Amino acid sequence: MNDKKVVIIPTYNEKENIEAIIRKVFSLEGDFNILTVDDGSPDGTANIVKQLQNEFPDRLNLTERSGKLGLGTAYISGFEWCLQNNADYIFEMDADFSHNPDDLIRLYKACKNGADVAVGSRYLTGMNVVDWPFSRLLMSYSASKYVRIVTKMKVKDSTAGFVGYRKKVLETINLNKIRMKGYGFQIEMKYTASKLGFKIEEVPIIFIDRKLGTSKMNSSIFGEAMWGVLKLRFRNIKKQHRKP
Repeated sequence: MNDKKVVIIPTYNEKENIEAIIRKVFSLEGDFNILTVDDGSPDGTANIVKQLQNEFPDRLNLTERSGKLGLGTAYISGFEWCLQNNADYIFEMDADFSHNPDDLIRLYKACKNGADVAVGSRYLTGMNVVDWPFSRLLMSYSASKYVRIVTKMKVKDSTAGFVGYRKKVLETINLNKIRMKGYGFQIEMKYTASKLGFKIEEVPIIFIDRKLGTSKMNSSIFGEAMWGVLKLRFRNIKKQHRKP
């Protein structure tokens, strides 16, 4: 029996990238499926996905939401869909090619070979980021280092958004208890998985800044993450995520 693999791609105004990223993922070996979670993109991103569903009716799925509700809630919505549809391995990936789709195969292999969570890491072997301004690179790298100091978590790229999960991780985490909605969501998910005893493995990647479209990153996103990390240390993760 083949493993069911679903790649969650959250979108907001990604008309320049969405068709190309979908076609690239579907060209990979391993029969990856895609779930696009679109937050009411006014540029028509969802309509492009709907047109492509005619070509890929069994592999391309779409969830439409009413507006920009936050990256974290988009992924949680995607996780819930994947669990309801019996996915064995679930992946997070950006739509803008900053994450190389070819690396999905490496993340899958890491999970298949024993990792519960596989993180596409920019900082495992130095700073593997291309075309970012120095200020943004420094902010991101410093944030990950700050998280390691505060949480004692060994993951070097805790803010990474290119991640693979075994189904059992998302079945165990109480997704209703995940509080951070922006990029802090990525930190909280990794920290929660770690505290619940799951094995996290980092897979080195090269991150390339988007060529088309507009970045959604801003300093307020990092602000939420920094304050949220302090609060994580005082939460009883095992108690909060013990499902009835």
